[in-house]
Amino acid sequence: MPTLLNPYISFKDNAREAMEFYKSVFGGNLTLNTFKESHASQDPSEDNKIMHAQLEANNGITLMASDTPNGMEYSEGSQLSISLSGENEAELRGYWDKLSSGSTITVPFEKAPWGDTFGMLTDKFGVNWMVNIAGQKA
Repeated sequence: MPTLLNPYISFKDNAREAMEFYKSVFGGNLTLNTFKESHASQDPSEDNKIMHAQLEANNGITLMASDTPNGMEYSEGSQLSISLSGENEAELRGYWDKLSSGSTITVPFEKAPWGDTFGMLTDKFGVNWMVNIAGQKA
């Protein structure tokens, strides 16, 4: 599987609504996972917020999104991140290592509750990046 580059949009409490709208626009398959389902809820009031949504349209478009937890800063205009994901660990770790030079790490690059290796950073130019290496399949 090649490395994929796709947009990741952060919302403030309306990711489900937005992604269902995008599904009506692009069609395809929409997967929604809440913070509770992903074992990542730190505040019960956020259990049903979307931790990860992924829309895979039949034409190859992939769009990802999530709700911003209360503990993370949210400001209009900064709700877009670039997500690199796939199975090629060496390639993706290489990207992480290069992007992290002079960056601010917002989520350390380590094993995540859902089994993948994941990290988030803001590079030295202010661009938000997410890197996800797929974990072992059951």
